[in-house]
Amino acid sequence: MPPSPDLRYPIGHPTLPPGPLSATERAALIQQIEQLPAQLTDVARQIGGEGLLKPYRPGGWTGRQVIHHLADSHLNCYTRFRLALTEERPTVRPYDEQAWAELPDVEATPITVSLTLLEALHTRWTVLLHHLTEAQWQSTFYHPGNDREYTLDQALVLYAWHGQHHLAHLTGLLDQKA
Repeated sequence: MPPSPDLRYPIGHPTLPPGPLSATERAALIQQIEQLPAQLTDVARQIGGEGLLKPYRPGGWTGRQVIHHLADSHLNCYTRFRLALTEERPTVRPYDEQAWAELPDVEATPITVSLTLLEALHTRWTVLLHHLTEAQWQSTFYHPGNDREYTLDQALVLYAWHGQHHLAHLTGLLDQKA
């Protein structure tokens, strides 16, 4: 996707596929999920502790909040994948991302904890993703906050995008530092 002038959506909005993904498309998206923790760690090191205390845009989250949010969000998504694979069209629980970003542990916990969590989580998640059958990719979950059903193919697209979306926010902080 071309860069967007909207600092809130620097890579634009995700486009969900109407049907199944090809094996090649899935492989590329799984690779993005697999590589994200190392990319985040690299960018966070380049930004530095002081830089991560700054918001990526006026009124936006700090770099620190973005990293902790990614751990929260991707942990939820991993759970949603597992629910979809073990239950018939489960209803997943939405959560208030803004409220979670303001909880005291976000300020008190070093970002290395969430980066380590993301490394372990993404390792486990990509192992699962590499072993899904075609039928399993079409398993679904219902998200009441969005009032829609998602296939695991669509969730893969959404969360690969989500990682790149927030990586771009952090890269923007790096650009501000220069």
